[in-house]
Amino acid sequence: MDFKKYLTDDILSFWLKNAFDDEFGGIFTQIDREGKVYGTEKSGWFQGRALWTFSKAYNCVEKREEYLKAAEKLYNFLPKVEDTDGRMFFTVTREGNPIQKRRYYFSETFACIGCAEYYKATKDPKVWANAEKYFDMAWKCYNHPELNPPKFYTSSISHSPIMIMMSVARTMASCGQNSEKYSEIARELAHKLVTCGLLCEDVHALLENVSADGKFMDTPSGRLVNPGHGLETAWFLIGEGLMDKNDEALNAAKKIIDWTMPLGIDKKHGGIISFTDVLGNPPTALEWDMKLWWPQNEAIIANRMAYEVFGDKKYLESYEQLLDYAFSNFADKEYGEWYGYLHYDNTPANYLKGNIFKGPFHLPRMLIILHLIEDKKDICGFWK
Repeated sequence: MDFKKYLTDDILSFWLKNAFDDEFGGIFTQIDREGKVYGTEKSGWFQGRALWTFSKAYNCVEKREEYLKAAEKLYNFLPKVEDTDGRMFFTVTREGNPIQKRRYYFSETFACIGCAEYYKATKDPKVWANAEKYFDMAWKCYNHPELNPPKFYTSSISHSPIMIMMSVARTMASCGQNSEKYSEIARELAHKLVTCGLLCEDVHALLENVSADGKFMDTPSGRLVNPGHGLETAWFLIGEGLMDKNDEALNAAKKIIDWTMPLGIDKKHGGIISFTDVLGNPPTALEWDMKLWWPQNEAIIANRMAYEVFGDKKYLESYEQLLDYAFSNFADKEYGEWYGYLHYDNTPANYLKGNIFKGPFHLPRMLIILHLIEDKKDICGFWK
């Protein structure tokens, strides 16, 4: 498959044609099947995520002026997503007025990687200063959880903050500014991720939550496995292993993939499910057996990278099966882009192409990585 052509002609073109707000700036993500905007509230996450996507496409795929102009529109909208305390809103109005602010600091992390990649394209020191500003805010929130209202009032270690900050630090390290500082942060977080108890030998799973002392919790939240999330972490760790010459990270990545694929794959209907309980209890999430677009993307990346690094053909077979499944069930051959949500039997739950959570990020990221591996023969190209 020509991943570059599909990325440029079916995915990025869909968003360029339909989603950018030429009046107020930024990007809409509430987009229906045909590309029509059905809601003008803007996702704080996706201003940074889309900035990263179009900057990355410009830097790694093709230096199209339209990608750089799209990135500029997104970058210029970011200040409207900021609150006076330096934190970012989760959703804003079309004009950029606040609607919702959440405890999570993921909007800051995505603004950070967006600015970092845009800096590579522009070499503008002001852009780099903003990348550092957003990183510093996210890093402050990570190190001082007391600054955020607690999600749970019992102490635990969660998977998401560690893996996201690790990935963000590695992106910052790739910019050539203070690289050792950010590499060291990524290195420390990779070690924590592997050793803090989330990678649990007792149940052979990468868990979403463990107790504060790193122990397995026999509760619904303690037994929770998010297969797409685990496989995303696996390929992040492959990146750490390759860029940092870190065997601990590589070995952990292989283990995560080997443990997660049997938990996540739907053997009857194909694809990766959303959630599972590692001990086989009923998952509490009602959408547990739905197929979402992004876990398929992460599973495809993880298995393809695993094949390139470890050479075991089982990963190539999984990659090819997942790729065929995803393009057969999610890709919209008539209007472009992918559906986001399928029922367990692969019938579409709806035909939207975007919402507050779905936009141009996971899918184009997958296509960029596959293009770099297949066309440019560069397994490390994503982290450069």
